[in-house]
Amino acid sequence: MTLRSVVKGYGAYLPTKIVTNADLEKTIDTNDAWIVERTGIKQRHIAAEGELTSAMGTKAAALALKKAGISAQDIDLVILATSTPDDTVPATATKIQHQLGMTRGAAFDINAACSGFIYAMATADGLLRSGQAKRALVIGAEIFSRIVDWNDRSTCILFGDGAAAVVLEVVESKGNTSDRGILFTSLYSDGQYHGILGTNGGVASTKSAGVLAMAGKEVFRHAVAKMADAVDEGLNKLSLTHTDIDWVIPHQANSRILQGVAKRLELSEEKLISTVALHANTSAASIPLALAVGADKGQIKQGQLLVLPALGAGLTWGACILRW
Repeated sequence: MTLRSVVKGYGAYLPTKIVTNADLEKTIDTNDAWIVERTGIKQRHIAAEGELTSAMGTKAAALALKKAGISAQDIDLVILATSTPDDTVPATATKIQHQLGMTRGAAFDINAACSGFIYAMATADGLLRSGQAKRALVIGAEIFSRIVDWNDRSTCILFGDGAAAVVLEVVESKGNTSDRGILFTSLYSDGQYHGILGTNGGVASTKSAGVLAMAGKEVFRHAVAKMADAVDEGLNKLSLTHTDIDWVIPHQANSRILQGVAKRLELSEEKLISTVALHANTSAASIPLALAVGADKGQIKQGQLLVLPALGAGLTWGACILRW
């Protein structure tokens, strides 16, 4: 008998405010054609004044619970992937837990930047299969609009806000690659590159959150290779090949990185699910948001093999391979 963590439901939330490239043209020296050519981004959702990461995560989680056909009382683990928590302390996951009406189980945050959702999925999978929980909510929620410099055209055009969640449930399976659920996860980091992507502030260093800065070309160079290599590692361990992949759903950083990953995996772009044009880069929320879009459109079907690679500040990176 093998235990697998199976996706039982999903949900997504995007703030109602949309900022288009044309809107940005009015405030910074840029234009729609330049942004689309270099990033593929056409618009981004921006959280309303006073809207919190916890509120967005709660809305996404509630939808995931509804699709799964269970209540919050059936959940005994909440993991929130975010780099933009409501407060430094306590974990924003505990606020989501409370807002959902839960009074049991465990709730905590994971900060692995844009790799956060993969880190959270791997952590939840381990806890579920070890018997410490039966059902988990894994959430990615970010408000990056509050840590970008809106006068810096190299970064502010890239990011947006949003949240998405999945419900995982541990089930008994046959123990082969035809099983539904998470088949493989890998997590990596290399702190020597921490300076190429991150904020210029923090609690201990500046007593403030700071604003985001990045060395775009350097990040691009690492992103394509490391995400593709993480997927290949998983495929090799599972004795699967690129042809077994139904969908690749990478972290939605920009269209060039997504296309680069698909090319490295020798996959047609028809097997690539991309939401970057409409959502921009929503960091830890980007993969689950893309999952939700693909599932809602009917692209993702039960039994299909999905590969989910990500890279984020740290540098952190990894992949999750699962059967839907």
